[in-house]
Amino acid sequence: MTENVVHLHKTPEPIDPDAAVTTLTVVPDAPPVRPVPLWVRSGRALKTAVTHDRTKSAGRAVARHGLYTFNGGRIVARRTWDGRTGARYERMLRAAEAAGNYEVAEEWEERLQHFRDARHRRRMDLLHSPVEVAKGAAVGTGMGIGALVALGIVMAISNGDVKDIITPLAATIDFIATLIRIVQVVWPYAVVLGPLFALLGMWAVGSKQQAAPQWALPANVRSSEGEPITPSIVVKALRDLGVPALRNAIKDMGDAGASMLGPITIAGCGVEVDVTLPSGVSTIEVQQRRRKLAENLTRHEHEVFITIPEAARTVRLWVADSGALDEPIGPSPLVTDETMTANYKTGRAPWGQDLRGDAAALSLYQRHLLITGLSNQGKTASLRALALWAALDKTVEFRLADLKGGDWAMFNGIATVLIQGPTDDHVIQTTEMVEGVVDEMNRRIADRQHNPDKVFDPLICVVDEAQVAFMCPVKDEEGRYYGGSKATSRYFMAVRKIHNQGRVVNVLMWQGTQDPTNENLPKLVREGAHTRASLALGTESQAVMALGEKAVNGGAAPHLLRPGLDQGTLVVASSGIETPKGQSSITVRTHFIGDDDAKAIANRAKALRNGVTTLHAIEHGEERDPLADIATVLGSDTRVRTQEVINRLAALNSEAYGGWSFLDLKRVLDDAGAEPYKSDGRMVVARDRVTAALANRDGAGSASAE
Repeated sequence: MTENVVHLHKTPEPIDPDAAVTTLTVVPDAPPVRPVPLWVRSGRALKTAVTHDRTKSAGRAVARHGLYTFNGGRIVARRTWDGRTGARYERMLRAAEAAGNYEVAEEWEERLQHFRDARHRRRMDLLHSPVEVAKGAAVGTGMGIGALVALGIVMAISNGDVKDIITPLAATIDFIATLIRIVQVVWPYAVVLGPLFALLGMWAVGSKQQAAPQWALPANVRSSEGEPITPSIVVKALRDLGVPALRNAIKDMGDAGASMLGPITIAGCGVEVDVTLPSGVSTIEVQQRRRKLAENLTRHEHEVFITIPEAARTVRLWVADSGALDEPIGPSPLVTDETMTANYKTGRAPWGQDLRGDAAALSLYQRHLLITGLSNQGKTASLRALALWAALDKTVEFRLADLKGGDWAMFNGIATVLIQGPTDDHVIQTTEMVEGVVDEMNRRIADRQHNPDKVFDPLICVVDEAQVAFMCPVKDEEGRYYGGSKATSRYFMAVRKIHNQGRVVNVLMWQGTQDPTNENLPKLVREGAHTRASLALGTESQAVMALGEKAVNGGAAPHLLRPGLDQGTLVVASSGIETPKGQSSITVRTHFIGDDDAKAIANRAKALRNGVTTLHAIEHGEERDPLADIATVLGSDTRVRTQEVINRLAALNSEAYGGWSFLDLKRVLDDAGAEPYKSDGRMVVARDRVTAALANRDGAGSASAE
């Protein structure tokens, strides 16, 4: 294709090479541009007009005001029907019967009977009223005419004019004629304006009741505030839930479904009602439609909670006031009450509020704890709030590892061990800390066997971000993994031992972990916790891991909490917190304690203690030879009581032997063949036996070396 180029110069002469040049390209073979048909342009314009916001607003306005008038007429008609018949009494009677309140039902039945008797009397009076009206009209007319004539006679006598006799009667006739003329003039307008005023009245009634669909209401009315929860709204929401058996059962009920509902009671920032489902409808069918039920109740999904009480075929609905769950619940009593102290055994930690608005407090006594949830949902804050309360009991010892670092710094001076950091070295230190807790637990168990009545001070081992420890790939010198979920995992096995035996000697394990899976939170560990709490999670399977299948089947739904919006809201399954009867879990909105307030509470806890030296790493002391040390403390004594030997060992090296009991001493001596024995009724250690055992051991060692 050849291009024809025409150069047009703005200045004809002389030609300036810098002048602007316009180039026109002509394509001879290009098809001519055809105009768009008129009907196409009209269709596009019509489509634009139909979809325009102003058109939609106008359409909604027309529909809204038309439905106001129509539904207002229905409301007026129903009110009129209720006023003329006993329908109102019958409805109240059925509702009282459905609620089982038979005394009120008898009262409404008596009122209905009185209404019917009065109506019967009125109808019988109407049968005789025409005759009575006619008689009254005849008598009244005669008396009226007579009175007018008498008045005229008086006027005639007074004025001396006989014509005045008919003056009152003529004036009355003129007045009646005037009224007739007024009616003749007004009647055509009344015929037209009367229906208009009637329609205006029906529109006013419908407008006041907002008797139109939500989509037709104006934007300021179609808000998320939600309407008050009434029995009719609950029944309608259940009817439209999409369960055919439920819909048909409600349709067949003579009381329009009222018998399904228990009393609607105020519960905190919402209301609560028990719904007994009809035969053929299971509770799981309602639970699975939580979002649709919430929308039918004009609420968001997170504002409706469905739980399963003890009664068969019953669901308990808690419906929040619209927007109430997005408002804070106020500061913790730990912050507002500077005189508050704690009692680990008998007290309860103030954790937050339940959905009813009641205080939710948790007992920590001999209960292992697990808190889990997605990242940045308030897990550390929830766990730390419990620890801050427990720290106000000066008998509680903490050994703490924060495998993220920075959130638990205020426990420096409270915890005897505080490890902070996310690296593998920190995991190694954490594992050795937990194993040290296991050693302390074993020592207590052995001591308890010797002294069954002995009570030990609580020792709480806290590991925050425990998933870091479970997923650590590092091995020790013997080839054992620090992380993992097998019998060769050091951290896993240490936690399991504490879960199995620690509770009876007041040794507890608290863990916080993110996003639970079988890899970062093994099944045996999560099931070993007595108190299990979960913030927002991603899936129902994670909710089962966090809280257990029983709690989730009972209505616990942390996976339905809103990540980022429901921060600090926990679903708790524990015997240590008061739950509604028949439920296996409770939803708690926890108090948030900021870093500054946490430091202030920690300072109060430190003031209750006599100074605590916090170790920031597990220190490995020098290797001791217990048998040689026993021989050293025996000295030249032939026999020494076992308790005295223990005391001397503690004085020799308190770090190595400060926690020794009789069983620790007996184990070392038995292994060496220098068993303690009784002398004069007391257990003693013989110097000769210890010396011989040392000689035999050293001789055996030398022989093996050769």
